[in-house]
Amino acid sequence: MQEHVYIGLGSNLDDPAGRLHRAIAAIAAIAGVELRAVSSFYASAPLGYDAQPDFVNAVVEVATSLAPRALLDQLQRIEQLQGRQRSFANAPRTLDLDIVLYGGLQQSDADLLLPHPRCHERAFVLLPLHEIAPDYVIPGRGPVAGLIAACGDQRIARLGD
Repeated sequence: MQEHVYIGLGSNLDDPAGRLHRAIAAIAAIAGVELRAVSSFYASAPLGYDAQPDFVNAVVEVATSLAPRALLDQLQRIEQLQGRQRSFANAPRTLDLDIVLYGGLQQSDADLLLPHPRCHERAFVLLPLHEIAPDYVIPGRGPVAGLIAACGDQRIARLGD
């Protein structure tokens, strides 16, 4: 059985848009993963630690037969191949890949929380998600379209094609 999964992508170091393009290709190449949709890229202000460059963000939809932990392992491998270092919370990064939503699964493990715990508060997740899944309802939070208004104070802009 395949699950529909939404993955958030972000980068703000060393050619962020190029890194996202390479990450999308790498995600599509994972055995057991079928790329279904890719949002536009968005420039967004950093949250939590302001002394860093703006981010480039996107969301992709995939269908996968992989279990959540197996998919996370593959995404972390892609991050490592692109030089991801976890120096401190909200640090600048070459690549960040997060499982935002895994079907309707709600899970609270030590290393994997689903839905992503702050996805409903982040314009850089909600706007690209709304672009590719406008009617999606985040379990326990509500419709994506209704959550966007609460993020109106976050600086974000869709990048040109």
